[in-house]
Amino acid sequence: MAADVHPASGGRQRLQRIIAAAGLASRRAAEQLILAGRVRLNGRVVQELGVRADPGRDRIEVDGRRLHPEPRAYVVLHKPRAVVSTMSDPQGRPTVAQLVRDASRRLLPVGRLDYAASGVLLMTNDGELMQALLRPRGAVVQIYAAKLRGLMTDQDVERWRARLAPDGGGAASAPDIQLVRYEGEKTWVQVTVRQGRPHAIWQLAEASGFPVMRLVRLAFAGVTAAGLRPGQWRPLGADEQRRLRQSYGAPARIWAQPELDAAARARPARPRVAPLRSR
Repeated sequence: MAADVHPASGGRQRLQRIIAAAGLASRRAAEQLILAGRVRLNGRVVQELGVRADPGRDRIEVDGRRLHPEPRAYVVLHKPRAVVSTMSDPQGRPTVAQLVRDASRRLLPVGRLDYAASGVLLMTNDGELMQALLRPRGAVVQIYAAKLRGLMTDQDVERWRARLAPDGGGAASAPDIQLVRYEGEKTWVQVTVRQGRPHAIWQLAEASGFPVMRLVRLAFAGVTAAGLRPGQWRPLGADEQRRLRQSYGAPARIWAQPELDAAARARPARPRVAPLRSR
């Protein structure tokens, strides 16, 4: 029997929004599920967009799986290197879903963090928050620390800044790159971006002759993994949720998460992930 899926409850909403809020699919993909006849409302197949339902009262099924109301949950994971930011992996590699299994909730990653990178990864069952943070032209601030092979100069930093800047993004979205320190023949830099993805840092580093040896995301939307070892997670506090709501309009309300707090405290020590070889 298929496992149940749990969206957040509250009021009559469009079916595609309910499915997206459950983290089952994006809103656009949810529309395709409806059009394909894979969604039932109170036992009836629905194939028209715009139908509304109350997830707390109506029976909603997607491919035979019933959606049940469940409190929303928000956690920050310190993703280790050599772990994929997906729920499963056809190659059998470790996934972030395995690392938050003891949260007893189906938590989805907010975006991706490269397999070879480590650091902050938000996970939630709140589809609206995911959409708010992942809008194509959003301004979510991400801060990375990168260890590069070679000694960068101020001129190299300026070239990086120019090439990482998104086209037409303006000063508000321009990256901030700072030299942090030298370590032998290696350079540590801090890169703050408001658009784009970390793979652009890998690609630019390779092309400019300063290959990345290590990439760590220090912060995402103002949330950090301070105090967490690789593989550990914790619930977001009320203040962190409040800052996300003020900046991005979600979550819609602030949630106390005592069950997640208890799960985090009871979490056993995790085995270390085998380190990657230096690039």
